[in-house]
Amino acid sequence: MQHAVGSPLPPPHQQGQGPHAGWAPAAHHPGTSQGPAPVPPPPGPGFPVPPGPVPPAPQQPPAPSGPVPPQHTSGAPAPDTTGHVQLPPGGPVGAPAAAPGAASAADPTATTLAVLLIGPAGAGKTSVAKYWADHRRVPTAHISLDDVREWVRSGFADPQSGWNDHSEAQYRLARRTCGFAARNFLANGISCILDDAVFPDRPVVGLGGWKRHVGPGLLPVVLLPGLDVVLERNAERTGNRRLTDEEVARIHGRMAGWYGSGLPIIDNSQLDVPGTARVLDEVLARAIASPPNW
Repeated sequence: MQHAVGSPLPPPHQQGQGPHAGWAPAAHHPGTSQGPAPVPPPPGPGFPVPPGPVPPAPQQPPAPSGPVPPQHTSGAPAPDTTGHVQLPPGGPVGAPAAAPGAASAADPTATTLAVLLIGPAGAGKTSVAKYWADHRRVPTAHISLDDVREWVRSGFADPQSGWNDHSEAQYRLARRTCGFAARNFLANGISCILDDAVFPDRPVVGLGGWKRHVGPGLLPVVLLPGLDVVLERNAERTGNRRLTDEEVARIHGRMAGWYGSGLPIIDNSQLDVPGTARVLDEVLARAIASPPNW
């Protein structure tokens, strides 16, 4: 910014003052005096009241009824009035601990848990996870891998269009994002249930990845109904969540590898969503008492 020769530079902005504090702007008109404008005397005896409405007298704020908060002194830090709440940082999830007042450490309904619900497309993972999270006695969040994966709008890599490096990278990114979210929820006392179609023949990417992202305290449970039930449920899906019958059968066949893995498996072929959630609580109670080796 350039200034005319001989004109003074504006003073630097100082803290606690506005950009023009201490400056009285005055219009420069040729032939007029630059002195201060005369102040009219107040109305009183001998002075007529000017016409027009009289402005009301300023109102004083009412005195506070409760205790007056202490005034901030210059030597102490200013109180935070922005609404920001400091949260504990999320870290690796350890073994679950019972909430205060729980009957026992093996009570899954009153314990802060991290659960991974595994199963093929059409197994009912999302429905069961939502119901289970809705009906717990402690705060619980449902984190769906597919929902997080579909946060990507432009450039979304749909594996149904062909599995490639882009779809693989977006799956891994979604898993890592879900893991970060789960750790932050759990660090602040909110349980989590995640759902994903984890394959037993890809341990490094599947269970190994979830264990790295969430922590060793994660409790995996497999939801594996019969193939006919999975095909029927998949037929009710719409959009990119619906797979071909051949793809569903192929995924279901790979999921059968979980038998003999040591992970708890729930066959919910004859169970509705509330019934499956009750069985899930029973399985988790046993897993808390004796965590699976995975």
